[in-house]
Amino acid sequence: MTYDVMSTGALDYAPCCYGNSRLLFRGPKRRLDAPYVAFLGGTETYGKFIKAPFPALVESSLGVNCVNFGVPNAGIDVFLNDGSLIDAACGSSLTVIQVVGAQNLSNRFYSVHPRRNDRFVTASPLLKMVYPEVDFAEFHFNRHMLSCLQETSDDRFSVVRAEVQAAWLARMRLLLRKISGPVVLVWVADHAALTEEDSANVSVRTRDPLFVTREMLEELRPEIAGLVEVVATPEAVASGTAGMVFSELEAVAAREMLGPQAHGEVARTLHPVLQDLV
Repeated sequence: MTYDVMSTGALDYAPCCYGNSRLLFRGPKRRLDAPYVAFLGGTETYGKFIKAPFPALVESSLGVNCVNFGVPNAGIDVFLNDGSLIDAACGSSLTVIQVVGAQNLSNRFYSVHPRRNDRFVTASPLLKMVYPEVDFAEFHFNRHMLSCLQETSDDRFSVVRAEVQAAWLARMRLLLRKISGPVVLVWVADHAALTEEDSANVSVRTRDPLFVTREMLEELRPEIAGLVEVVATPEAVASGTAGMVFSELEAVAAREMLGPQAHGEVARTLHPVLQDLV
């Protein structure tokens, strides 16, 4: 097997809290009374199964404290709902926000858990009207629910998709307005951002950032200090789980994620952009 053996069989993330936040972030805990760069994002930013995720690699290359506020499976809502996290971003010299998928946020069709954004809570009366044949009590996760809706009706699903995209764009603009300092967005994936036309029929079962198109990113460009797109090289993708740390029970999840080589590529691509801003 391609996983490192530790005493517990899994990586110790040294979980910690900041301020009054109810979220657990990757440690060790860092001081926020000295200049730092704040990294907000999802599973890749957090560095699930990765000894040194890209925020730590950026810190080593820049020589500036980088605080990891990544949250596994995060949507935009988890950041907007946490005042301590917003305060920490506002207190930083620069904030880097990983582009996260649009499926994990509340909208007119369904609501998600305020902290565990990948968890489906309930369907709205509007969604039940659009999909009367679907029993929403069966779902616990957004992606499972959305994949079933897409398989039930592509035509009706296009309406749901458009709503989720509109909600993502509005929520991203709100988040950017709440953060007082400069913000850099970073796209981290094994594929480039698709155009709206090319992504219209993409399966919900594909990897994140789900539903986020190139046009959506370009709409945000006037409100940010930079947009960095990092597409993992074929070599990084082919490296699979080499160098990752996970237990045997976590092996399936680990195979779905980018490994240390891809994190190194993210850090190297971010470095010159951030160097000019800090």
